[in-house]
Amino acid sequence: MKLSIGIVGLPNVGKSTLFQTITKKQVDIQNYPFCTIEPNVGVVFVPDERLEKLALFSHSAKIIPAVVEFVDIAGLVKGANRGEGLGNKFLSHIREVDAIIYVLRAFKNPNIINVSNNIDPIAEKEILDTELMLKDLETVNKRIGSLEKEKKSRLKEAMIEYDIFMKLKLGLEDGKQIRDLQLDTEEQNIIKQYQFLTNKSCLYVLNGKDEEVDTSIIDYFVNNKLDYLIIDIKTEFDIVDLNEEERNLMGIASKPELDLLIQKAYTILNLISFFTTGKDETRAWTITRGTKAPQAAGVIHGDFEKYFIRADVISWDKLLEALSWERAKSLGIVRSEGKEYIVQDGDVLEIKHGLPTD
Repeated sequence: MKLSIGIVGLPNVGKSTLFQTITKKQVDIQNYPFCTIEPNVGVVFVPDERLEKLALFSHSAKIIPAVVEFVDIAGLVKGANRGEGLGNKFLSHIREVDAIIYVLRAFKNPNIINVSNNIDPIAEKEILDTELMLKDLETVNKRIGSLEKEKKSRLKEAMIEYDIFMKLKLGLEDGKQIRDLQLDTEEQNIIKQYQFLTNKSCLYVLNGKDEEVDTSIIDYFVNNKLDYLIIDIKTEFDIVDLNEEERNLMGIASKPELDLLIQKAYTILNLISFFTTGKDETRAWTITRGTKAPQAAGVIHGDFEKYFIRADVISWDKLLEALSWERAKSLGIVRSEGKEYIVQDGDVLEIKHGLPTD
């Protein structure tokens, strides 16, 4: 599965520094607005300690972790939906990603140019929200115009879609993002192809030290049930190359805060990992939460879904406790699951299939 997360924000809030820190990939982070025009793309591993433990257990020759693609998108400004600051180009880049990280400035460093009058993460969020909502509203209005013509022919599909798009229009005009409109599964399937900007999952990164973020700002995110993290991106950038021992010697948390960010970004897409493990490799496979066993098997090999018979399943920790796959089977803790089984995060699977061998 190709999963991508766009990093957005106003100019000079730390987007490209965050991207460079995550991917350890050199990008241009000069101190002026619109430095980034074409999006930088980097694929990063999803940190997962379970993989290393399973690999040791199986004496695997290699480890293949799950990955997420991060896209560094140039800074948006007020009026982006009308093309201000190359806005239309930037918004089209956002349309192509699966989820969005908002980077919001909380740091007080006066040497970094601030395109706003003061330090206000909530105001920055609202500017970004507005630009994305206005762009979505433009898309909705265009589609409604087309549907009004189709509706005259009394096409059932057009009439259903028209009602949904009117619901979107009213919600956006009322200042609501599409993800907050409580659309049912059928409605989500109908609008999926339009890749609405405000229908994407979001994570908010407050860029600064903990003491620089006022409690009223934290209360805002908590009270509105918004996923957020406080990360001092500059500090993380400076220490990104230190190993765990070096971090401990310097009195720094042994786990980089950015590991948490990557894991959190993986989670907001409603994704989980299941594993396969053996002497050749231990591998994490990415699926959407709620995926059934045949579809999970199809992620490994397209024909495994078609020829699926069953899956032998055990939780990764139970497998380690059993000391061997054979002993786990003898203890009766390896389950044989059929086509209706919903794969759980951390499951280790052996797929049984009827795929022709010739």
